[in-house]
Amino acid sequence: MYILAFDTTAASCSVVLLSENKILDTYSKLMEFGQSEELIPAIKDILAKNKISFSELEAIFLCVGPGSFTGVRASISAAKVFNLAQPKMIVSGFSAFDAYVQMLEMEEIAQVNAVIIETRRDDFYVRLYDAHLCPISEPQALDRGAAISILKKKNTPVTLIGDGVERFLSVSSGLTLHAIKICDSLTSEGIAASCWHQITEKKFNFPKPLYIRAADVSLK
Repeated sequence: MYILAFDTTAASCSVVLLSENKILDTYSKLMEFGQSEELIPAIKDILAKNKISFSELEAIFLCVGPGSFTGVRASISAAKVFNLAQPKMIVSGFSAFDAYVQMLEMEEIAQVNAVIIETRRDDFYVRLYDAHLCPISEPQALDRGAAISILKKKNTPVTLIGDGVERFLSVSSGLTLHAIKICDSLTSEGIAASCWHQITEKKFNFPKPLYIRAADVSLK
């Protein structure tokens, strides 16, 4: 079973090729802009490099956010086109929250694990998970004070992970921390683990954008 997974929602363009739960090949490029233009050539190259035709893919997984509005739409649009070309293919989405929490090592997992994602604004995207990596809160956009208040009420050491952790901790939080994992972007291992979790659970989510707040727009 060949599986293709990709993410263009944050400051990178990442493509992962799997055979069952084994990573065959990866492509990742850190970039602030242009992920949508990078995605299709990267997919084409990784398939050609591994001598796998598009028709051999049985499933496509993509990150649905939160993140860049353009990046989220680019991934979802690409997946829908692929699905039109291959109607029997599994097409499913995973959140950046779920992929980040899957990147935790066993010794890093606490009773409460907070995924903190950069918004490039004053707030952060936040979601909490328990010791079994099951979500225990809804995705939210919170300022630092509100997020710290929620975590302190848990009254237990917490683990922080995500590309927003470094900025989140740039000011003293007063939290009791079990572990800190600062990331520039999702890793291929986190993406792959999210895909395989859906396959083993047989719970697929046709990709819909995960928008937590409205886009910042202004009139000319």
